[in-house]
Amino acid sequence: MDILSIDAAELRVIEKLLDECVDELEDVESDSALRRITVLAHELPTRIRAALNDYRLERTAALFVISGYIVDQDRVGPTPKHWRHRAEADTRREEVLLAMVSSLVGDPFGWSTQQDGRLIHDVIPIQGHEHEQLGSSSETLLTWHTEDAFHPLRGDFLSFLCLRNPYAAATTIGYVDALRLPDATRAVLFEDRFHILPDNSHLPKHNSTDGAEVFSTVEEMHRSPDRVAVLFGDPDQPYMRADPYFMSVDEGDAEARDALGEFTEQIDKAMFDLCLADGDIAFLDNFRLVHGRKPFQARYDGTDRWIKRINITHDLRKSRASRPGLANRLIR
Repeated sequence: MDILSIDAAELRVIEKLLDECVDELEDVESDSALRRITVLAHELPTRIRAALNDYRLERTAALFVISGYIVDQDRVGPTPKHWRHRAEADTRREEVLLAMVSSLVGDPFGWSTQQDGRLIHDVIPIQGHEHEQLGSSSETLLTWHTEDAFHPLRGDFLSFLCLRNPYAAATTIGYVDALRLPDATRAVLFEDRFHILPDNSHLPKHNSTDGAEVFSTVEEMHRSPDRVAVLFGDPDQPYMRADPYFMSVDEGDAEARDALGEFTEQIDKAMFDLCLADGDIAFLDNFRLVHGRKPFQARYDGTDRWIKRINITHDLRKSRASRPGLANRLIR
């Protein structure tokens, strides 16, 4: 993990930039705001821009954290009881900042099938989701995974901005570099012999979006998942794509099943904890690491863990056929 700690002078530059632009960016997720934010990001301190450029080019660790931003807890208000209620909070300043730093790594995008098509997600515990395999769960282990592993257009990176984490709930992290697999096992993992189903966050029951057509692609992927490889890219420095809770192999393919088991066991042993603090901004390389979350006891009293999250792609053009228009960042 690499960490950049913002100093007092850099924080003043960031605060001044936000002071000057937040009011004009009323809808942070609009096309015009995102294009404006991408330009404004180049006014952030040079050291931050240089570090994020190195991260984008894989010159640093797959996990990169920027610390030192200060969240005004009184302004942002209580943690919402549900992501649908986020309009009651004043977090536009943090959303603009997260979109700015994210744009230095790639292009923010979202899914029509997640959080009613919001591009900036709120990761909070939701009452009734305690034991679900969802970011809104709390009392169960959120199994480690590649974000949106089932989808060929999944993000290259994720960015998180922690608004609060009073009980130090831990995000779990595992690196592909930690794998020490026999050549035969590695060869199997490079073959298209594994199925990954859509995770529960993309299901209609966890959204309120009108129109069944929004979920038609995800439902087809659920009915008939393609065979995919777990490892891909450079054989000596591979990328990975995995979500063990939602994975399977063809019946009778014991070799693939055993390879997946060995892969999972090694990642399990190499996982470590990341406890984000208020104001921390974390970038996760969705090709070079997996992430999950340890159980915690939610309070549901307005003080719970609250994280803003953005999916980032290196190449927005590759999803053009799956987006309604050039100005639309949502994949359907």
